[in-house]
Amino acid sequence: MSTKYVDNGPMLNAYPDSMGGRLSDIVDVLKKSEFKDVFQSFYILPSIFNTDLDRGFSVIDYNINEELADAKDISDLQNLGIDLKLDFILNHASVLSPQFQDLIKNGEKSKYADFFINWNKFWEGCGEMTEEGYIQPSPEYIKDMFFRKPGLPILMVRMPDGKDVPYWNTFYQEVQYKRPDAQDLMDKMEIQYLAADRLSKKVCAELDAGKKPAEIDFTGYEKYKNQVVELLESGRRYLGQMDLNIKSDLVWEHYRNTLKSLSGYGARIVRLDAFAYAPKEPGKKNFLNEPDTWDVLEKVKKLADEFGVSLLPEIHASYKEKIYETVAEKGYMTYDFFLPGLLIYAIEHKNGEVLMNWAKELQEKNIRVVNMLGCHDGIPLLDLKGILSDEDIEEMIQTIVGRGGYVKDLHGAKNMYYQVNATYYSALGEDDKKMLFARALQMFMPGKPQIWYLDLFAGKNDHEAVKRAGAGGHKEINRTNLSKADIESALEKDVVKKQLDLLRFRNTNPAFGFGASLDVKCDGSKMSFTWTNGSNTATLDADFSDYSFTIK
Repeated sequence: MSTKYVDNGPMLNAYPDSMGGRLSDIVDVLKKSEFKDVFQSFYILPSIFNTDLDRGFSVIDYNINEELADAKDISDLQNLGIDLKLDFILNHASVLSPQFQDLIKNGEKSKYADFFINWNKFWEGCGEMTEEGYIQPSPEYIKDMFFRKPGLPILMVRMPDGKDVPYWNTFYQEVQYKRPDAQDLMDKMEIQYLAADRLSKKVCAELDAGKKPAEIDFTGYEKYKNQVVELLESGRRYLGQMDLNIKSDLVWEHYRNTLKSLSGYGARIVRLDAFAYAPKEPGKKNFLNEPDTWDVLEKVKKLADEFGVSLLPEIHASYKEKIYETVAEKGYMTYDFFLPGLLIYAIEHKNGEVLMNWAKELQEKNIRVVNMLGCHDGIPLLDLKGILSDEDIEEMIQTIVGRGGYVKDLHGAKNMYYQVNATYYSALGEDDKKMLFARALQMFMPGKPQIWYLDLFAGKNDHEAVKRAGAGGHKEINRTNLSKADIESALEKDVVKKQLDLLRFRNTNPAFGFGASLDVKCDGSKMSFTWTNGSNTATLDADFSDYSFTIK
């Protein structure tokens, strides 16, 4: 393959099983002649690691998931000249991580006793102890705090001595109870078989109905209640993502080891997921605490520098907050979470002025970004506040929902739109011309283009996947796994072939690059971009009135 790539060439984005079932299948696709010189990088989502929940964002450890990939796949990507972007989940680790399992097993004697955040130790002196065994912080300490879910972010964890201890749990949690049979009850208490059989069935039915052990109706079996509740509680298991205590030296050792592993896999960019939740202090807002967040980020950067990787902090915040500027001023790349919505807005309104203004701002302020159309999470909308009016955002939401998308409100709060879930192709009305137009504009916008695999293959909203996923499965609308046959069929489509041509042009044309200069103009529906790098130029003339464009 050619090695004359620009320094910010296109980056494929997919799960390791998105295109055929294993990472090796994606490697086979990238070896095809149609993909020659198309991608410089590959952002592999974190299910490539040993993970359990949230399709990879709950990491048990950073070993390669042998069901989806192996070391040869990583080596093959390197041989293709493709570097990697990989995730480092800074804020939390899975309940099934060896560190948390050691804590559950050994309690305060565990080597990892301070690896996670003991809620009561954190809030000591800042609230009142409740009957349930956790401290309720005083109002003045939590009035400004931001939580990702209703209630306090606590998981009550059973210790070896039988006590329940609350641990900080910002994201997902699930408590599981083993369903006992008659013999389980007979092993633990004096009870006859028939009574044990009937009681076990009653207990299992109520657990299946969502009741906690202490909430079960023991009518007729009252004398067994305490023993049964203790049996259930002593054997309970958990799923979830537990927040790490960044004041622990062992956590920083874990951070260093993780960055070393990711670098060893060939990562050149490491995406810091949920990093803004990591620094916590009583009375602070619990998200992007300042200056704490930037202090942590700088400390992580020193570790990353040891292994030659660049950090990409992931943070959603509204345009008017200017957090993207702060990240850039501190010397980091940042995500362009504004472009996906701005492109749809410009296309639907047949006017590129908002894109021109945004492109100029990025250039004038020297903000280096990774941009995208779609991604694994959805199309960001909260970010647009301040760059578009609330009315414009609402109008765009209704357009995309009318085309089969789903709205995700921010933690149940109405009119605080976090994202809309849809494939980008469906969000554009499944219009090939609009899709190619959007891709061409992305290729000429400032930044390193990130390409969601489903966008590339003109994927449509997958409502059946949402139904199969059940409650909270809205994101599956844009995560369809493609078979080899699906990919072969898609490669025959004009909309796919022409996207590949655009990506190849972007990856190999020397007019582009982080050091290149951009001249962008817009006059209503007519828009032009000209990139200049030394003696090389590339120009896009785009017409929003009919979604036509020419490149020269």
